[in-house]
Amino acid sequence: MSNLEIIIGSQMGSAEYVAEQLAEDLESRSVSCNLHEQPDLSECTGDTWLIVTSTYGAGDYPENLLPFISQLQAKSDMSHIKFAVVGIGDSSYDTYNYAAINGAKLLTDKGAKPLLPTLTIDVLDEALPEDTALEWLPELSEILKAS
Repeated sequence: MSNLEIIIGSQMGSAEYVAEQLAEDLESRSVSCNLHEQPDLSECTGDTWLIVTSTYGAGDYPENLLPFISQLQAKSDMSHIKFAVVGIGDSSYDTYNYAAINGAKLLTDKGAKPLLPTLTIDVLDEALPEDTALEWLPELSEILKAS
């Protein structure tokens, strides 16, 4: 595997912080990461992606992710992409982690292949979101090394 494209959807900064923590850990595992804080499809040159996103408003994508989602929607075939998604949300809302869930569905509908089921992190849990994501990371790391 050459590079992991880490695509960030963050309205208030929490998903960005989690993505940075994951990138730091992955780099220590010899996985090269490219962070995309203002993601643009043309800049995501690798074929393996990790999307780390919060959900905003009534189940919406964060504003910084909207142009990227529009670019994906315009594509007909994303079958060359393998991906994993980490969603950060608040389970007291009925739109809990919709951005992560809908993003994963969009990619799957375009033919991209999920590496793992979407990780949904609830900010109401006692654990910090980055700690939950870091506990999940070894599973992704092993899959990345095998691919």
